[in-house]
Amino acid sequence: MTEVLFNGHAGRLEGRYHQSENPAAPVALILHPHPQYGGTMNNKVVYTLFSCFQNLGFSVLRFNFRSVGRSQGNFEDGPGELSDATVALDWLQSVNPEARQCWIAGYSFGAWIGLQLLMRRPDINNFIAVSPPANEKDFSFLAPCPTSGLITQGCIDEIVTPASVTTLVKRLNTQRNVSVTYAMIENADHMYNNHLVDLYKVAGNYIIDAMKKKTPIKKRRGRRKKAEIESGQEDALLLANDAADDFDDELDDTEE
Repeated sequence: MTEVLFNGHAGRLEGRYHQSENPAAPVALILHPHPQYGGTMNNKVVYTLFSCFQNLGFSVLRFNFRSVGRSQGNFEDGPGELSDATVALDWLQSVNPEARQCWIAGYSFGAWIGLQLLMRRPDINNFIAVSPPANEKDFSFLAPCPTSGLITQGCIDEIVTPASVTTLVKRLNTQRNVSVTYAMIENADHMYNNHLVDLYKVAGNYIIDAMKKKTPIKKRRGRRKKAEIESGQEDALLLANDAADDFDDELDDTEE
């Protein structure tokens, strides 16, 4: 993992970046929760998502919004942070010109920003939104939602009400050609305390399943080639679950 600095519209932005060994690997951008409530790129949920994408072979970037850590600028509660995310995605794609897919993932406030970015960037193929603040923020801009994705929610979340997220998911799934997977994690609060490994598994299994669906298998490859591809995807699924079983050991070393 490498520390990176890149220029935003309000000054320098600070990030952490993992480069895949595969030049054609997909890329993922991770967005952190509310800066005015202690949200940073080192939040444990953000670190969980970052590690999941990294372990599945992605080139992945997480960064601090303006006014957080060494990132310059002032908090703007939406417009400025969306600008930061746009610049971060541009940077990520500039260093991965051969990437075959682009994902966006965000947690809480970061999920709200990430879904706005999704509406502006048709190059984003899929999304993960963890505990999107549907009881506090307006998500009517998702009309229509341009791509399928995953939304997760803790059943005992004391900040984002589960009912509001359930309503959001139901509305999105009434739209044509879009399928939003909804994962309610039992006994998880807003911080996913003691349930980060569960979040890792849910996200990892969704990513692998979505990648499988987006990997066309041409008829001319024949049954043998198809079997090799499917075997590799099953191996990746096992790898994701094995990595999740070991993931809890890493969390004590991360910052809040």
